[in-house]
Amino acid sequence: MPGIQELQKDLSDDFSLLANWEEKYEYLIEMGMDMPAMKPESKVDENLVKGCQSSVWFDVKCQDGIMVFEADSDSLVVKGMVAMLYKLLNNQPAKEVLEAELSVFEELGLWRHISSQRSNGLTAMVAHLKAEALDCLAKGG
Repeated sequence: MPGIQELQKDLSDDFSLLANWEEKYEYLIEMGMDMPAMKPESKVDENLVKGCQSSVWFDVKCQDGIMVFEADSDSLVVKGMVAMLYKLLNNQPAKEVLEAELSVFEELGLWRHISSQRSNGLTAMVAHLKAEALDCLAKGG
């Protein structure tokens, strides 16, 4: 399985093929729509990310030190950002998730093109997943 850095490069390469931010938003939304569906019973308060204006859920399981999760959002653009995190961090070792420098959002200029609420939400999602990675490691993963 490719590592987080390699996956970031792949994502960056994919986005670099798009001419403008309208196309990049469309691609982001498509990524969200292509994500595997989250089980309705996983959309519970304990899986809800605090600090997001939209509803965002991550149901994270720790399997032998590997983070495996399903995720969803009720907002199309936010679900696209969730899909990026899903692509980058799902099925990765918890230690690597915890230490990951997610530079792809900066490289793509995403921070400059999303609202401050969405930017805060993305920061909250990353913090949530890193906290889950720490928990996974603490449980002997």
